Amino acid sequence: MRLVVQRVIEASVTVDGSYTGKIGGGLMILVGFEDEDGEGDIAYAVKKVVNLRIFDDAGGVMNLSVKDIEGSILVVSQFTLYAQTRKGNRPSYIKAARPEKAIPLYERFITELEASLGKKIETGIFGAEMKVSLINDGPVTIWIDTKVD
Repeated sequence: MRLVVQRVIEASVTVDGSYTGKIGGGLMILVGFEDEDGEGDIAYAVKKVVNLRIFDDAGGVMNLSVKDIEGSILVVSQFTLYAQTRKGNRPSYIKAARPEKAIPLYERFITELEASLGKKIETGIFGAEMKVSLINDGPVTIWIDTKVD
């Protein structure tokens, strides 16, 4: 499981011109899955995301989590996080989980985030052609791979 976590002032995702998710301050998360991912990966990722101390405290030090600041989260599926680019110029996505495997993992990730954060998680639509907008705060962008750390 791979995630790109961005601290944002605001973020949104639209499909066919209509908003499917929109947040103010918090985290914009792109998430991709591979076939080997399971419950352990989801548990690790959820715990890491909600407790990641990347928001400034009163002293201007990144010492607070999204949970601490009562921020929001927007999650967008992103199979291209598993792009392999070593050979040629056309990325291969063979490592990315197929929808029948990835969709239940995506839905479980969102459900677990909601339970841990105690609020609704905004989302895109799995597999849809989406337009994502965000204002990255900092910028702060963190890459998380549940298999490597």
